[in-house]
Amino acid sequence: MALHVATTGDDDADGSAAQPFRTINRAAAVARPGDTVTVHAGEYREWVKPRRGGLSDSRRITYQAAPGEHVVIKGSERVTGWEPDGGTVWRAEVPNTLFGDFNPFAREVGGDWIVYRDGAPVKHLGDVYLDGVGFYEVAGRDEVTDPPLRTEVVDDWTGVTVPIRDPERTRLVWFAEVGRSSTTIWANFQGADPNTALVEINVRRSVFYPEVNHLDFITVRGFELAQAACPWTPPTADQPGLIGPNWAKGWIIEDNHIHDAKCSAISIGKEASTGHNFATERGDKPGYQYQLESVFSARQIGWDREHVGSHVIRRNHIHDCGQNAIVGHLGCVFSTIEDNHIHDVATKREFYGYEIGGIKLHAAIDVVIGHNHIHDCTLGIWLDWQTQGTRITRNVLHANSRDLFVEVSHGPYLADHNVLGSPAAVELFSQGGAFVNNLLLGTVRLEQVLDRATPYHRPHSTQVAGYGVIVGGDDRWIGNLFLGIDPAVAYAPVREGAGPPVSGLAAYDGHPASFAEFLQSVDRPGDHQRFLGVKQAVYARDNVYAPGADPFTGETDPRILASGSATIVTDGDEVHLETNLPELTSLTTITGRDLPRVRLADADFEEPDGTPAQIDVDVTGHHKPAGDLFPAGPVAALTTGGNRIRIW
Repeated sequence: MALHVATTGDDDADGSAAQPFRTINRAAAVARPGDTVTVHAGEYREWVKPRRGGLSDSRRITYQAAPGEHVVIKGSERVTGWEPDGGTVWRAEVPNTLFGDFNPFAREVGGDWIVYRDGAPVKHLGDVYLDGVGFYEVAGRDEVTDPPLRTEVVDDWTGVTVPIRDPERTRLVWFAEVGRSSTTIWANFQGADPNTALVEINVRRSVFYPEVNHLDFITVRGFELAQAACPWTPPTADQPGLIGPNWAKGWIIEDNHIHDAKCSAISIGKEASTGHNFATERGDKPGYQYQLESVFSARQIGWDREHVGSHVIRRNHIHDCGQNAIVGHLGCVFSTIEDNHIHDVATKREFYGYEIGGIKLHAAIDVVIGHNHIHDCTLGIWLDWQTQGTRITRNVLHANSRDLFVEVSHGPYLADHNVLGSPAAVELFSQGGAFVNNLLLGTVRLEQVLDRATPYHRPHSTQVAGYGVIVGGDDRWIGNLFLGIDPAVAYAPVREGAGPPVSGLAAYDGHPASFAEFLQSVDRPGDHQRFLGVKQAVYARDNVYAPGADPFTGETDPRILASGSATIVTDGDEVHLETNLPELTSLTTITGRDLPRVRLADADFEEPDGTPAQIDVDVTGHHKPAGDLFPAGPVAALTTGGNRIRIW
């Protein structure tokens, strides 16, 4: 059945094209498997809460914007009646009835792994928007009067001072006091009149998110979704986003413009019954232990391919989020994230914690992250715990503080044909990875993690096969192009004991260069004791190094260039790679059969169906037939001398 919604409609109508509903929620209460809800142009201020899901991929419930029409769904409300309160400061008193039982201005940004350093004031989920631009929260009324102009900020993880892209925005600030019956908000509008401009405050936690689990096979297409007061989403808590399936299977979220999520925009993650901020609430065990327990708790409630995951998130434009563009723990399994444009995530730096990134996934089992453009984020892609069967392919990352971070995972995972253009290109607190035909313009950093044993799984399954600590190594590097920079300009890690960043693969020096050499190292008495202190093998060949980058000493046939450079250039919506290389290295197309198995998980590099991984499409979409020769790096058409190639 075709259902229609329009701003001129009536919820007492029948929902036909001639008599549309007024609210999307009214259509959601009626829609059944196989139905399509078409929403017509206009602004809808509601939290859409689907009542039913579909029954299969072919019997979905689809919510879509009418073709060619602009439909906005907001978690905010407009506020008028502002009164001058000195200079460019205005004051508004908002009745608490506007919020119901969820007042974002009374709720703190908090939970497991949130960090407020050096006595920094606690932030709240509320926000103020002037003509769509979000403000900064300050700690008191006095700070609203004359906020300083900030032009730079220190990145919490790297310790590097980075410029603020829009310094004037830092003077748009607010402060709120929550009373018994009303909330008073002071805001500095810097000369704008809030009674004639569009001023909004976020009031709803989410914009499109079920209140119950297991509403499967829903499609959300073509909307602008904005201004939600969604909370901090660590992997040990419920993870509600501006939009998401809430522990279900088979959602498609495509062709949407999603922005101004207080924390996370799209959530394909965990639900509350497997733990909710217990480390913070109880204080009796570390978050690591509760996260480990959540894996087993999830198995008990049906964490498997039949019940959870297999979502598709594609062709969305996501920006201006405080924590993540896409987040997920456990519920992200078997999903595909492709062709999204992600930028300006956590760059306001209003709060900080160890769960921030453009894409932040835990337990990314058989997940494909393909051909996304991620830039101007504090961290581009962060894969944490149980990254297994995961493919990071054909992505373009640049202008981030850090590009790709893989943490406490055992593999196998595969990163191929990516452009990693930020000063800190790759960080590995993991083992069991394969890096094939990537371009790295920044540093590589390695670190052991011996105080957190994390699970690994049977191939292509959520069943836990074992667990272990991260000793590092067991990585494969083939046909990558390192156009190195001075590690000193990348960052100086602030973590005590952290490994130094290097350009190239020299951080692996001292590792054996083959599995046979590794076995010789453990040929001594004892059981597990004979493995203590033994470094795992690293398999490297046919990589290309420009000045400033150094190969792994055990590498086979590295190519050392006398010169070479690459630059990422944006031109409107296009991204181009400009290179100047004196020579190239050619190699045949790699498949999963060419990559040695992962030692601890005892698993191969495979497609989700169990066949060997096919690594034959470059960043531009060009197919690389087996047996043909292609240059190292992510672009098949790369030639010696100067190149300018569109990569997005």
